[in-house]
Amino acid sequence: MYSRILIAVDGSPTSERALRHAIGLAKGLAAALRVVHIVDMGVLPLGPELAVDIGAITKARRAAGEQILKMARETSRAGGIEAETRLVETGTPAQRIATAIADEAAAWPAELVVTGTHGRSGVQRLLLGSVAEGIVRISPVPVLLIPMH
Repeated sequence: MYSRILIAVDGSPTSERALRHAIGLAKGLAAALRVVHIVDMGVLPLGPELAVDIGAITKARRAAGEQILKMARETSRAGGIEAETRLVETGTPAQRIATAIADEAAAWPAELVVTGTHGRSGVQRLLLGSVAEGIVRISPVPVLLIPMH
């Protein structure tokens, strides 16, 4: 049914659960699995008056993303799948994480996107947003949401 599955991970327990589900699907369907982590460059503090070392922050975010992908590769191997991994950075401050994931799904091209959902509501959802909801709204392919619990 699906031969190319893209899973977006952020290092949270919810995304680890989604990764394990995607590994099981990929194994059962003999599908290729691509694991992506998005580094959001749009929320970096800007302006020389802030005296913030943007280069160091960027380097640290990339390193953290690579570590998340390394763990995902190891989890995939332990599950019997050789997953391809990719670190993706949002291109502009206006590009959202959901858009970066949908763009990656289209470019690869994936046939299914898997992602975890934290199930936020109320003020949390208002303040933090919902990446999963954004992916569902704009994805060019079906999206499978794996809940936190």
